[in-house]
Amino acid sequence: MLFNSLGFAIFLPIVFILYWFIFKSRQQQNLLLLSASYFFYGCWDWRFLFLLIFSTVLDFYTGIKMSDAKNQHAKKFWFALSIIINLSFLGFFKYYNFFAESFRDFIAHFGLTVNPFTLNIILPVGISFYTFHGLSYVIDIYHNRIEAEKKFIDYSLFVSYFPLLVAGPIERATHLLPQIKQDRTFNYSRAIDGLRQILWGLFKKIVIADQCAVFANQIFNNPTDYSGSTLVLGAVFFAFQIYGDFSGYSGIALGTSRLLGIELLRNFANPYFSRDIAEFWRRWHISLSTWFRDYLYIPLGGSKGGKWARIRNTFIIFIVSGFWHGANWTFIIWGLLNAIFIMPSIILQTNRTNLNIVAQGKILPSVKEFFAMLFTFSLTVFAWIFFRAKDVHHAIEYIANIFKKSLFKIPYFPGIGLAKPFFLFLLCFIVIEWRQREQLFGLQTFGHKWHQVLRWAFYLFLVIVIYYYAITTDPQQFIYFQF
Repeated sequence: MLFNSLGFAIFLPIVFILYWFIFKSRQQQNLLLLSASYFFYGCWDWRFLFLLIFSTVLDFYTGIKMSDAKNQHAKKFWFALSIIINLSFLGFFKYYNFFAESFRDFIAHFGLTVNPFTLNIILPVGISFYTFHGLSYVIDIYHNRIEAEKKFIDYSLFVSYFPLLVAGPIERATHLLPQIKQDRTFNYSRAIDGLRQILWGLFKKIVIADQCAVFANQIFNNPTDYSGSTLVLGAVFFAFQIYGDFSGYSGIALGTSRLLGIELLRNFANPYFSRDIAEFWRRWHISLSTWFRDYLYIPLGGSKGGKWARIRNTFIIFIVSGFWHGANWTFIIWGLLNAIFIMPSIILQTNRTNLNIVAQGKILPSVKEFFAMLFTFSLTVFAWIFFRAKDVHHAIEYIANIFKKSLFKIPYFPGIGLAKPFFLFLLCFIVIEWRQREQLFGLQTFGHKWHQVLRWAFYLFLVIVIYYYAITTDPQQFIYFQF
């Protein structure tokens, strides 16, 4: 079931009505949400529900066994068991064929031929996300940061909560479990705020991301047919596609959860307005970045060691982050590039220079801030080429075709004339995001000073635009569902 589908438009109101008007107690509400979450997940492939439930039972049981362990040896045993099984499932479904094919290609360099056994494996939707939910839970118990949850329904809901189940944000037990365990009351203003966030998320996904996808796919699939300037435009289209797609999903997830009285972690904070790569990674996929910081970077020594230790740790987390995104060398190179881009600030220890919001309290950025944002965005777009490419050869071919004399031609591709209305929407989108950069999402306070009739007319206009593009464009699956 997709957030941008008719099925979800029917599913959510039913859950909302049952949740607030039929099931009044917290226990009943949690059971309803868990049942709805399993139904939501089962709409993709009900068979993988058993894998989700197995992972949930494993971590719930090992968490209790760790808390009840009478000595450190027993605690380590249960901790290691959970980590090994979780990572084994993730590795098997996501990386088995990658390692088998990489081994075959490596052996071929020595003139040897092997045909490793590969599998026609379907990647379970959301396995990277719910596995990381469980891993953070057992790690926090092992380090005595939290107590093991004794109510199976509550823990299961923490892992399987449908707004975040298939593409995050990656929640922590310290943040989400207390909300699951406390009584919730309906808050009208928060619900309206949630609806606005859902509306803006749908706009980002259907109007911005899906339209950018049409142009990006056309250009990326035929890199030799276009000028260098058009290839640059294609990479920019993909940059807006992946941002609109993933931040749109996160916005819908946060807004949906807000309707149900539960606050999720913010996952995006206008990353394309960043003035350096370090700031970009504090604002992009925040829940994953902070997960790697807390559970990998800091345990490795973080920034407390010497310069070479900081460099090593930074390269490790970015390469692992790239590998987390998918079983392809393009993702690893993407992570490596970001590590290289951030390295000057790590070496010079300027990676925490830009902690405030750019041009805070001002209408426009300074000239220095503008060019810093443009440079950071350019580096990010360049790295996205590897993320988008089907393989390394495709990425290199794409980049090689950029740096030709045609780089200085006016960009052109078939259908660019018909795209003029979309370019206007894209410009409006950037302006609204810029004006609302100090808020949690684009429509949080935008238009609040307008007359009520004008404000609701604007919301209705967005609904009409979303509906128009939804029925005139082939639906695009959310990009991060494949991770």
